Amino acid sequence: QVQLIESGGGLVQAGGSLRLSCAASGRTFSSYVMGWFRQALGKEREFVAAISWKGSNTYYADSIKGRFTISRDNAKNTMYLQMNSPKPADTSVYYCAARMTISETTITTPGFYNYWGQGTQVTVPS
Repeated sequence: QVQLIESGGGLVQAGGSLRLSCAASGRTFSSYVMGWFRQALGKEREFVAAISWKGSNTYYADSIKGRFTISRDNAKNTMYLQMNSPKPADTSVYYCAARMTISETTITTPGFYNYWGQGTQVTVPS
């Protein structure tokens, strides 16, 4: 069992920056593949970024590639999403997700993960 708690959301101006954090409980954080997803009002949940258990492999959605960076600090049981140059289209509730596995097959799909946080709202006004 792992509990995930997101933080760092809020209002950010287009072109600014924001860093989301996902703190995980438990002593086996380093064994989890981690991901960020987002869901805008009235839309389906979509993949944002993912990172392998060692942090050596990262995956990004095309819509945020080059602007957002995923990272993790296994010593702190925390994953991050650095959001640079956000756009109004990035406005969503952002969720972190986890699965204890070394496999990265289908890592970009919500069904891959079995643990989810409660979400944090990010708003980029137009």
